[in-house]
Amino acid sequence: MKNVELLSPAGNLEKLKIAFAYGADAVYGGVSHFSLRIRSGKEFTLETFKEGIDYAHNIGKKVYVTVNGFPFNSQIELLKKHIVAMAALKPDALIVATPGVVALCNELAPGIDIHLSTQANVMNYLDAKVYYDMGVKRIIAAREISLKDVEEIKRKLPDLEIEIFVHGSMCFAYSGRCLVSAVQMGRVPNRGSCANDCRFEYTLYAGNEEHGTLFRLEEQPDIGTYIFNAKDMNLASHVDEILESGAVASIKIEGRTKSPYYAAITAYTYRMAIDDFYNGKFDAKKYQNELNTTKNRGFTDAYLVHKPFEKHNTQNHDYAMSVGTFEVSGLVISDEEHFMCKYKTFPGDEIEILAPLKSIIEEVNNEIGSIYKKENGKYYIKFNKIITKEDKELEAVHSGNTNPIKLPGVLPYLTMFRVEVNFEDLQETCN
Repeated sequence: MKNVELLSPAGNLEKLKIAFAYGADAVYGGVSHFSLRIRSGKEFTLETFKEGIDYAHNIGKKVYVTVNGFPFNSQIELLKKHIVAMAALKPDALIVATPGVVALCNELAPGIDIHLSTQANVMNYLDAKVYYDMGVKRIIAAREISLKDVEEIKRKLPDLEIEIFVHGSMCFAYSGRCLVSAVQMGRVPNRGSCANDCRFEYTLYAGNEEHGTLFRLEEQPDIGTYIFNAKDMNLASHVDEILESGAVASIKIEGRTKSPYYAAITAYTYRMAIDDFYNGKFDAKKYQNELNTTKNRGFTDAYLVHKPFEKHNTQNHDYAMSVGTFEVSGLVISDEEHFMCKYKTFPGDEIEILAPLKSIIEEVNNEIGSIYKKENGKYYIKFNKIITKEDKELEAVHSGNTNPIKLPGVLPYLTMFRVEVNFEDLQETCN
């Protein structure tokens, strides 16, 4: 049995490299045209996206291009040019959402695999077969699908690859088919510019049109008014069931607009879960401890293993801001001798090191600081002095400071530093 693929989001070139460094087999992303994450797409230029594809292929990894927007008639000619331009970069697949765009890709980008976006809402083998017969190699199933239905599709269409989402933001609407943002903000979700109106706090009113009265409805204590706000999907504890099914070719993480730390930790954790499964040492608690360090709106295991009507914990009515148990305090730059501050660092702080997979870390102790391993098996860094690349000593360094800071020793490129924060205090600030 072929090992399942781990697919991570790549919102820009740095996140692409981070995802690969921390365990992803493939990434997905694109430039802004016809992508359902326009804001993320703008972080990639055509040149940097090509650089990312070339980088991936040089290390034996894959890149899938998002062309999953819903074009209007006036945009068809532009779409054709975009497909040709993307195909010229030699990606490993094009992710599209509509039958018409599937047909265009077959015509304009022959030889490049086509993956069907989750926006196509495939829930059964009848719909899957229609797209398979059109030349689609892989379907990204609707997020509302059950594992049993995934298995049934695979039984009926054994040569069709099936990809499922296992982690990331959830939408209160069916497979993201939402128009709230379009109505309220003029930003069309299915055109890639969702304003996340579902995350807002709403006040509820009752009105009587006959005499024009309007009453504000008082909320019950602790219920809150984030009435559309979904918790984040987290299926790490079910990776063993997913892989045991033998029906899934790729597990996918959402989040092209999320932080570099999110890209690292999600790739790192799901890589660990996949490898642990194949090595017979699956440990769900370990994975949840890591994922809780990322910013999130609370977690739910969504609908893959439970039917929607069986779930009563998918909404977060208390707060919309994402909170986590750790803050990223630094990122090691390419020279491997300096880091950029992302939070705050003071002399004497003990800071945990999170390094890319298969990294070799050497312990050091000198006038700048120390790098050492503790009994828990983790590495830490402590600074005696905060010294910039230009040899200026600082009392401390905070995020926003653009000066690279000297390390006491060499650490691998894209290594991150993180410090624990009080989760309860962060929650209180969101209410």
